[in-house]
Amino acid sequence: MLLYTLDLIGVAVFAASGTLAGIAAQFDLLGVLVLASITAVGGGTIRDVLLGRHPIFWIRDSGPIYTIIAATTVTLVWVHFLPIPRDALLVADALGLAMIAISGAQVAEKVGCQAWVIILMGTLTGAGGGVIRDLLSAKIPLILRQDIYASAAIAGIIVYLLLRAAKVPTAGAFAAGFVTVAATRLASIAFDLKLPVFSLPQ
Repeated sequence: MLLYTLDLIGVAVFAASGTLAGIAAQFDLLGVLVLASITAVGGGTIRDVLLGRHPIFWIRDSGPIYTIIAATTVTLVWVHFLPIPRDALLVADALGLAMIAISGAQVAEKVGCQAWVIILMGTLTGAGGGVIRDLLSAKIPLILRQDIYASAAIAGIIVYLLLRAAKVPTAGAFAAGFVTVAATRLASIAFDLKLPVFSLPQ
């Protein structure tokens, strides 16, 4: 129940970021809701399709849909009356990324995927919705820029898998993976850490 609640919190955070992106792109109300929904469940939807998991998680359980609607409504009301808490949203986004990436890795692990597939599926779950959000908002996706985002998810999932291979209980491995993703992402924000850029010689 705790993990399910934390998953919904991650959905809410991503829905809020999608709502803000829709507002910034001057979408109408329906467009904002669509963007919020895609951001929140897009990665998990692609994961379930690739893994052949049917029905897709938000069809099987309506909790994420209700969470998206609530988070979008709250965000729209908030920005109408109050300034956007950007620092708080960055922190919440890092925590949401950590939660959803590790839980996505667990889904792939439970269906017997190999380690590299687990890493890919977990990263896709955490960052896939944001990629679609950025594309629909006419932006270069965050994971294709220098930001340490998907790489933070990859690092945390690797830590999770190493601990699972060492027979660490699932809860302990999950917590360590979660902390790794969140700490890596937050450190990159706090210290403006970026991945190196390679350019062709002149």
